[in-house]
Amino acid sequence: MTRPHVVVIGAGIVGVCSALAVLAEGLRVTILDPGEPGGEQAASYGNGCWLSPMSVIPPATPGLWRKVPGFLADPLGPLSIRWSYLPRVMPWLLRYLWSGRNEAQVLRTAQALRGLLVGAPALHQALAERAGVAELIQRRGLMYVYPSRAAFEAEAMSWRIRRQVGIAWQELDAEALHRHEPELGRQYGFGVLVEEGGHCTDPGAYVAALAALARAGGAAIRREAATGFRIEGGRLRAVLTPGGEVAADRAVVCAGIRSAPLAARVGPSLPLESERGYHAVIRGAETGPRTPVMPSDGKMGVTMTRAGLRASGQVEIAGLDAAPDWRRAEILRDHLLAAFPGLPRDLPAERVGFWMGHRPSMPDGLPCLGTARDCADVVLAFGHGHVGLVAGPRTGELVGALLAGRTPDLSLVPFDPRRFG
Repeated sequence: MTRPHVVVIGAGIVGVCSALAVLAEGLRVTILDPGEPGGEQAASYGNGCWLSPMSVIPPATPGLWRKVPGFLADPLGPLSIRWSYLPRVMPWLLRYLWSGRNEAQVLRTAQALRGLLVGAPALHQALAERAGVAELIQRRGLMYVYPSRAAFEAEAMSWRIRRQVGIAWQELDAEALHRHEPELGRQYGFGVLVEEGGHCTDPGAYVAALAALARAGGAAIRREAATGFRIEGGRLRAVLTPGGEVAADRAVVCAGIRSAPLAARVGPSLPLESERGYHAVIRGAETGPRTPVMPSDGKMGVTMTRAGLRASGQVEIAGLDAAPDWRRAEILRDHLLAAFPGLPRDLPAERVGFWMGHRPSMPDGLPCLGTARDCADVVLAFGHGHVGLVAGPRTGELVGALLAGRTPDLSLVPFDPRRFG
């Protein structure tokens, strides 16, 4: 009997992990993506490199609404909203603020995300070993650094919720912090080391290696965009592309920020928005952290990668089509220079690289993960926002179970796309 054929739409981290999981279920796989797996066009390429099981706090927290005027007034703040885009994004923004309206709601979100993220570094390590790139995954922990214990305690709610969902950490005073990170600027006097965290030293190469592993396992990879579906009698028959149909028994939509139009063809319109993020990398950096760090003043992840010292962060709400504001990447570069005073002050332009990409984000901080309303043969798996890289393997496992007709071992109720419609 012919094995069912699954079309995976998207070759980012969620797509390639889903493809590998579907292959493990004994199904046939074709991956569709107009871009190169791991290429610079993808969010997977330019993210912060962190494999952070503690990234359970949604972007919106209580009282954030008070800061909205500042987000509009300061185009270079850690979170900004372009005035010209405000009318279009207002419905999404209101839902975003409402999702963090009180601590109880943030805790519910954190509990759901914890189930999706727990154990992620080990899952990534296993995948990287299978793909022959074990060196790209490092499990040295992750560290948050603050000017003082008082600055840490100002974020008490977030850390209290992390503890409630099972996250442990080690607190470092100034002496212990600088013994651990001797190159870090002395303006930081308190650290929080989360030992279960890990990082990827080259996310683009990692995604490309996983795509190659899927191909070696029998998956076909086609450089085409999906544009829709042919559904007859409630059953999927084909995925549509500009070059024609790709016959399919099942499909998974994991095309990142480009997912919403496809999802709308098999259910209600879903509120997917881009939280545009930036990174700056100093090539051949002379110094940097032993363990990736997030300075509280910069709200950026600082990681030593194969390409150099990368600082990743910023949230810019400006849509898909607005030109990048490279001043935001320059701010990240300047934060790097401030956090690590051993870096040279006179960096030539060729030693600094900038990037901007699109975090595909739902307003409540949770991805869409489940079957489409109008066709159970189509699974939706997108909208991971700030946790796309870390959640990739677990999301893939859940997608594989759904497409194989098995009940997933994690409740998908919090992630059900129907919650919006």
